[in-house]
Amino acid sequence: MRDVMTICCYCGCGCGLYLRVVNGRVVGSAPSRNHPVSKNNLCVKGWHAHEHIHSPQRLTSPLVRKDGRLVPASWDEALDRTATALKRIKDRYGPDAIGLLASAKCTNEENYLLQKFARAVIGTNNIDHCARL
Repeated sequence: MRDVMTICCYCGCGCGLYLRVVNGRVVGSAPSRNHPVSKNNLCVKGWHAHEHIHSPQRLTSPLVRKDGRLVPASWDEALDRTATALKRIKDRYGPDAIGLLASAKCTNEENYLLQKFARAVIGTNNIDHCARL
């Protein structure tokens, strides 16, 4: 078994954990004793953070709707479609017809960029975060 140090993906706290790797597959997680945030502790989500890595349900590429079905697409196609749709909605209904939802799984920097995108690019203050609740 090999331990690989990483940061937990479940919230913005930044807890340190080790992913337990056997024969190239992640099989478990454990807290880092010396990490300044988690200090040898993990919440229940941290203990199970590894379980999604090899899931057959995990998305490995963007999906776009074609003929009523979701089909794999390139990142360029998915981002172009998203940008086109956001522009169409903004032009037709105004910027406040768009809302964004930030995530505790993102870093503070990523959430900052999302709110800047909402306010400076889209032109709306309609941004929320699950931690508010």
